[in-house]
Amino acid sequence: MGVAEEYCYTPINYMAGMGTAPVEVSIFDGRTVDHLDWQTHGFQLLEHSSSVNDWDNPSDVEAHYYPEITELAKKLSGADHALITGHIARNPAQAELHADYAPIQFVHSDFSDDYGQRLIDMYKQGTPETARALAAAGIDAQEMARASRILILQFWRNVGPQAMDLPIAFADAQTVPRADTHPVHVPSYAGGDFAFDTLGVTPPPSGASHHWYVFPRMEVHEVVAFRTFDSRMAAQGEPYWTPHSAFSDPNVGHDAPARRSVEARATCLFY
Repeated sequence: MGVAEEYCYTPINYMAGMGTAPVEVSIFDGRTVDHLDWQTHGFQLLEHSSSVNDWDNPSDVEAHYYPEITELAKKLSGADHALITGHIARNPAQAELHADYAPIQFVHSDFSDDYGQRLIDMYKQGTPETARALAAAGIDAQEMARASRILILQFWRNVGPQAMDLPIAFADAQTVPRADTHPVHVPSYAGGDFAFDTLGVTPPPSGASHHWYVFPRMEVHEVVAFRTFDSRMAAQGEPYWTPHSAFSDPNVGHDAPARRSVEARATCLFY
C-alpha cells in the first residue's frame, strides 16, 4: 500500500464510558497512499462528477443524485439492486434545524450486526421513502427481504470550501478489532422513529493503533465510498465496520469556513 505521509497529529473523540474523551492520533494523507479500497480497508476516494446544480435543493439532489449514486453503488459492489431512501446535508443551516445534522465528532461506525434485519422490517412496514426506493428499483418489500446479502455503502461528498472546519477522517477497518467496537442504541435520529444500534469505538489498547486517514481539500467531483454494514461479513465475523469521525483540522485554523457536505446511503442487495 506504500508509506503514507502524516497530515496532522490531533485529538479525535473516542468512546469513553457513557461519553467521549479526546485521544491524540496521527491522521495520514490518504492521497499519498497507493491504494485504499472500500472492500479491504472500508473506504475509497473516487472521481465522480454529478449533474446536481444546487446541493441545497433537496428536489434537485433527489432527482439527479439518487440515480447517480444508485448506479455507482451497483457498479462498485456488483449488487443486483441499490436502494436510496434519502440523504443528509450537513451545513450550518441544517445543524440549526437539528443537532444530529452537525458534523459528528465521535468515533463510530453507523450500524451493528443486526442492521440487516432492522432494514428488512422497515421495508416491510413501509414508509413513503422506502416505497419510492423500491419503485425506483422495480421490486417490492418481499423481494427486498429475499436478498441473500445486504451491504450498506455510504457516499460522502464535500460541496463547500476545500479547506473546511470539521472534515471527516476514516479508520482502516483492518486495524480496528471487534473488541474495540461497542453497540450504542440510537432510539431516534434527527427526530425520526427508526431505532438502530451504532458502533461506538474505544481507543486501541496500549501498543496498538487504529490507522486514520483523511483526503484533504476534497472537491465536488470527488466522493468517498465507505462500507458500514455487510451481512455476509457480519456472519463470518469479519470487520464490516468503517470507523469515522469529524475532527478539528489544525492545518486550516480556527477561522475555517464551516463544512458543507452531502451524504447518501445505498442499500445494496444481492440474490
